Amino acid sequence: MKTLNEIDKKKMYKQVGVVAGPIALQSLIGSSLNLVDNLMIGGLGEAALNSVGVAVQIFFVFWMLVFGFCGGAATFISQFFGARDDMNVRRTTGFTAVICMGFAVVFFLGAVIFPEQIIRVFTKYPEVIEKGALYLRTGAPCFLLLAIIQPMTIALRATQQTKQPLIASATALCANTALNYILIYGKLGMPEMGVQGAALATVFSRIIEICLIMAFVFGRENPVKGRIKEFFGFGRELAVRIVRNAVPTTVNEAMWGLGTAMYVAAYARISVTAGAAFQACNTINNLFSMAAFSIGDAVLILVGQKLGEGATDQAFQMAKHLLKLSAILGLVLGGVTFLFGEPILKLFEFTPEGADTAWKILMVYAATLWIEVCNATLITGALRCGGDTKFAMFTEVGTVWLIGVPVAFGTALVLHWPVYLAVLSVKLEGFVKLLIVTKRFRSKKWVRNVIGGL
Repeated sequence: MKTLNEIDKKKMYKQVGVVAGPIALQSLIGSSLNLVDNLMIGGLGEAALNSVGVAVQIFFVFWMLVFGFCGGAATFISQFFGARDDMNVRRTTGFTAVICMGFAVVFFLGAVIFPEQIIRVFTKYPEVIEKGALYLRTGAPCFLLLAIIQPMTIALRATQQTKQPLIASATALCANTALNYILIYGKLGMPEMGVQGAALATVFSRIIEICLIMAFVFGRENPVKGRIKEFFGFGRELAVRIVRNAVPTTVNEAMWGLGTAMYVAAYARISVTAGAAFQACNTINNLFSMAAFSIGDAVLILVGQKLGEGATDQAFQMAKHLLKLSAILGLVLGGVTFLFGEPILKLFEFTPEGADTAWKILMVYAATLWIEVCNATLITGALRCGGDTKFAMFTEVGTVWLIGVPVAFGTALVLHWPVYLAVLSVKLEGFVKLLIVTKRFRSKKWVRNVIGGL
């Protein structure tokens, strides 16, 4: 076996910078502007912040569903790119978009027709239900837009074109922040629309993003660009292989996303203040954590390409080194969260009780961030790039639903613990998951080429 010393470390670090750098910057920009958005909505009161936080869970579940299927498809795109098979890169991208659009139609219709019933799953407070339903119905077109944006973004990233999605996302998110200011508070002659204005701003920003993404895909020469019919030229064998690999990742992310939404449902039922505090802390945590998760994307893309080339030994060594890097990064960013979390929390208009609760939740996030980053690197990066998606699915779904969800509801609604202790207890799920997937990683059973014969 080739050791790490035989791999060109300098070249590897350069590749990680090229791939992960723009993804990390995109995540940082998105998290920063989401924080600004939450501060704007928080200016309307804790009930408004809680209602939007609850409604966003529906978009989050959809996002994880789409992210899961795209993650399974990305295994093929990265390996086809490594094998220089551009035609199958396009076919895989097209098939992924078709499946995502099917998901989007279901969520769109539900959000338009049954928004109040959906929001009631997460909260019992009438003022939160009313505002949350308004946000969900108004923002429903985002489901259809994301069904195109995400597959194209994944295709660009998996073919090492990470700057283009960064530009599109950054532009859209900047537009979203400006439109939020105008529409939420009624600036520049527009009416004051509150939470509905926040939803409309998101829809308009997604329209901007899809226009830019399509321009990047079809406006220049790249492995993804092709005639429209090429995207729909996938045959049965390719479709079956993608589905076989992507169904576990889809179930994985959807059930993980739904489980995370159940955490919110448990915390939001404690009180309006508890729900608002958790929403604020989740946004701040994302500010420091999402950039670190780009290491997982780098593993999926770079290690996946090595597997597509048949260099399995180098693939394992590269993944092993990047896992160590992710652990260090998680610890560093946990420290950053500890240092800068409180000043950011002061920007929210919390009651004294809400401010104290939010600070304690944020400290839980800071102490456990390294666990989340390592899990993301192992599951969305290493296991998926080798097509080991079933093991990842059973592990993640099992720990969330057998440990996380029961602990969340038990501590919050049965034992009536404070929300910060409930959040701390749920972190047991992440630790157990880390032990399981680390053992799988070391076994090397995930190191596989999935495109052979296509």
